This record gives sequence, C-alpha cells and structure tokens, in this order.
Amino acid sequence: MFFVKAVGQVEEQELDSISEQLIILAGDSIVQSSISLEEAYVFGKLQFSSYDDKLRYYILRRKTHKVYPYAKLAAERLVELNDSLTTITKTRKRKKYTRKVQKYIEEEFSEELKKLTRTEGQILVKLIYRQTGTTAFDLVKELRNGWRAFWYNTTAKLFKISIKEEFHPDEIEEDYLIEDILQRAFAAGQLERQETVLDYDYNKLYNKWKKPVVKNNPGN
Repeated sequence: MFFVKAVGQVEEQELDSISEQLIILAGDSIVQSSISLEEAYVFGKLQFSSYDDKLRYYILRRKTHKVYPYAKLAAERLVELNDSLTTITKTRKRKKYTRKVQKYIEEEFSEELKKLTRTEGQILVKLIYRQTGTTAFDLVKELRNGWRAFWYNTTAKLFKISIKEEFHPDEIEEDYLIEDILQRAFAAGQLERQETVLDYDYNKLYNKWKKPVVKNNPGN
C-alpha cells in the first residue's frame, strides 16, 4: 500500500486504505491503480514433423536473424524521412531533402546488401513490407520515379528476387515461419523488437499453422 502526499492549493485527503491500491512508477508523476504490461508470449518447445522441416526452419532462422536489422533500420529511416517532410512546405526544399536522405540510405545499405544471398534478399524484401506496409518497389517508386522502380524490379528478377513481394503470414506458411522466428527472437532478447504495421494476430497464426508431430512407432 502506498500513500500519496501532494503539495498545492488542494486540501490533502487521506486515501481509503481498503478502497484502492495506488502505484507510483519511478520517474512518473502520475499515480496509477495498475501497471500496463506489454503482451508476452510463452513459447513451447519447437517440434517438427520431419527432419527436412527442422532443417528448413533453422536455415530460415539464420537468414531472418541476419536481415531483420536492415528491415528495421529501413523502417526507421522512412519514418524519419516522412516526419521531416511534414515540416518542409516548399516543394524544392522537399525534393532536395529527399535526395539527401536517399543518398544517405544508399551509402548506408549498399555495401552490406551486396553481401546477401538471393534468399536473404527476398526475406529482406518481405520484412521491409512487414515493417512499413509498403513494398520495396513502391518505396523506390515513391522516392524516385516509376521508371526507376521498374528498372530496379527488372534487375532484381535477374537474381530471382521480386521487390514487389509482400508479407502475409496468415496466407503463406514461410511468412508465418518468419514471424514465428521473429517473435521467439524478440522474447529471447536476440533481436530488438519493432512492431509490425500489419494487422494479424500471432496467436491465431500459431493455431492455424501448427502441425501434428509424427512419432515413430517402436513396433515398426
């Protein structure tokens, strides 16, 4: 039980000791009757119906852990760009600032992205959509122009990567596996959490995609 003493014009009143418990958080001047906690998931042990499924999951996990920080950074840069553009009213200055940010992003990403494999690049494209709700193609189109976006997409196809790829864990099993990998990594502190802008419920995804474990019969 905590008692609060306020200094000011209002007459002090003693709190009813049986009516409510109040909580004071460090660094916060607002008295609260409860503490809001972030949603947390309790994960069961990973189980797979076959060795191939297990191998596939762990390869996907390694690649997802590798490229997620780039998707997170891209989303942060996009938010920063949009926030800054809202304060710039003149078209010429907006274009000049956008070009400056584009150059910065390209220099920040280009060398690292060259090191990605094809599958890692495709996962990155999906995660960019997860973090921004916009395809990499549309981001390029918005920041550059339609022709540049078309050219980027055509070049990506040469390497079997589509920058128009979206992220749908409710429809595509691999996308669900990526989401499962992220949620487990967030909970374990392996990756820094950044919430998706998309609308789906991880609990419902788990129930939809979970598979029965096939156990070997000792008598066979």
